[in-house]
Amino acid sequence: MELSTEVTDGLQLSGDSAHIPDSVFGALVESVCDDLLNRENGGELQIADKFGSVDKASLKEAYAALMTFSLECAKNNADSSNISSVLEDCKFTTERIKTFTNIFLEKKSHIQALLGSVSHNPPHIVDVDWRLDYYIKNNHVDKVNQPTYLITLKTEECGQQDTKDVQFACTMEQLQDLVGKLKDATKSLEKASQM
Repeated sequence: MELSTEVTDGLQLSGDSAHIPDSVFGALVESVCDDLLNRENGGELQIADKFGSVDKASLKEAYAALMTFSLECAKNNADSSNISSVLEDCKFTTERIKTFTNIFLEKKSHIQALLGSVSHNPPHIVDVDWRLDYYIKNNHVDKVNQPTYLITLKTEECGQQDTKDVQFACTMEQLQDLVGKLKDATKSLEKASQM
């Protein structure tokens, strides 16, 4: 799991009982997980009485680091051993690791479901219809004598049942160019998936 230096520094701050007392740490982790799942809040830390007289700058930095770490853990489907190793590197005590792990793992599936619903997937092609027309002449030139392919791509967006049509016309050369580019894109995707 790759974490930036800002997140690592924030985690070290949240693991330090001099900055974030033990009595506040559990409430902070609960607040992070609840705010991730509560869309009305918008991910803003509501400084309440439960955080006591903790320095607000330290509290916000720890909050941001714990939120980022929670999202990364959910994204990577981290288990308790993965979480523990990262938090140990950030100098968390065993008790704090246990507190974070228990609270996070209880809500991990809900956070993963939320992450799964946030994505934007472009439409993907599910069917192709085509027709070959032969133009003998048009309004501008008396003799064209050129085949034209009329292509309709049926696309489907993630989570929707109906399909949308994307229609275009192209010449033989343009169609060959399109097929060549699609083959290149397929090879690039296959290479990327094998890495």
